[in-house]
Amino acid sequence: MTRQPVLNRVLLTLTGLVLLGGGLLIIAAGCDLYRRLDLTPPAGWPLTAPDDVLLSSADRTRWSSQDWWWPAVIATLALITLLALWWLLAQLRRQHPSRVPVGTEHAQPGVELRHSTLSDAIAAQAGTLPGFSRAKVRVTGRPARPRADITVTLTPTTAPDTALKALDHGPLNDARHSTGHEDLYAETRLRIAHHKPHRAH
Repeated sequence: MTRQPVLNRVLLTLTGLVLLGGGLLIIAAGCDLYRRLDLTPPAGWPLTAPDDVLLSSADRTRWSSQDWWWPAVIATLALITLLALWWLLAQLRRQHPSRVPVGTEHAQPGVELRHSTLSDAIAAQAGTLPGFSRAKVRVTGRPARPRADITVTLTPTTAPDTALKALDHGPLNDARHSTGHEDLYAETRLRIAHHKPHRAH
């Protein structure tokens, strides 16, 4: 797994935990669970009863008369919005590169290969390998460091290790040499085609 998916999962997990914790606090207060279950929340614990509010009137108006308050709030919200947009655009750019440059250190300017073309070429060559029933390929990652997500359906008699070696030494090896990306990473999912039922006569 690359660093980007790990970072995304960590951020999504932390966000989910924060939202889950907030939701549980609101449910506990709204259903008056502390009183019904005879529980004593810690001192200063927010939302302990149905009529409690997260921010009192005094808290909400405490800083509103200060000159710096509203500019600080607007700047904070604008920063959060920009960071969210940056993260979204980064995902779209990294996960769906439109083109893959042909060559690495000695690449010619303007010589590029569409990711769909590279995907189709790998899938077409993989589909002709012995024991391969069907192959589906999608090129993702950064344009300078592409990766191939491959889903292969094998015939019931094909050994998975043999199929992986044929895929690596054949279509993937050709893709690495033809594009100049010797570090082309591939993640492969193997499926086995179902047997057709046999009728006894």
